Amino acid sequence: MKRTSIATAAALALAGLGAGCTTGMSGHEPMSFFVTSTGTGKGGDLGGLAGADAHCQSLAQAAGSKYTTWRAYLSTQAPKLNDPGFVHARDRIGKGPWYNAKGVRVAWDVDDLHSAGSNLTKETALDEKGALVNGRTEKPNKHDMLTGSRPDGTAFPGAPFPDMTCGNWTKGGNDGAAMTGHHDRVGPIAAPWATSWNSAHPTLGCSLERIRPTGGDALFYCFAAQ
Repeated sequence: MKRTSIATAAALALAGLGAGCTTGMSGHEPMSFFVTSTGTGKGGDLGGLAGADAHCQSLAQAAGSKYTTWRAYLSTQAPKLNDPGFVHARDRIGKGPWYNAKGVRVAWDVDDLHSAGSNLTKETALDEKGALVNGRTEKPNKHDMLTGSRPDGTAFPGAPFPDMTCGNWTKGGNDGAAMTGHHDRVGPIAAPWATSWNSAHPTLGCSLERIRPTGGDALFYCFAAQ
């Protein structure tokens, strides 16, 4: 009886350990990060931050997400220089950690996400359905992700400096521009800007016709703000 009890206890302990390392029936952490599979259809006009967040929320819910608060990784600019009316992308996405649709960890926290060791790559930056997003070598190229952010996830200064957020995500015409990052960490040259996931180069304009020539489709990153 003693041996049986010990064996049973060991089995229960192992079962408990296994349960603590997984989440739900899927056997891995639930999705808390993804690249949008589609844009809003209006280029850089995402309906402001609220509209972009709603787009993240809608796609996440359609994919069966357990999380109820999703935020787009986007910064905004103040109306003018030295005006405090701006938003940093890094401040609006929660604390982490974040996992993709396959349960692979993208980053432990905000600092890890913006570090040289960030695990945000073409292989991990999946859409909400768990599919890879076209990179620079594929057609159509969709590796430009709208961010409006600097490499550390902070906002650009406001006027008279150039528009880097398509009018704080309300412009969908040929004027204005938005800073983008390369989700596949690939560019035309091996320079830090060319391989940045969040701050590679601006678009040529804010319409889809002006966003696509440089390799984008007005897609962006979504994070579960836990």
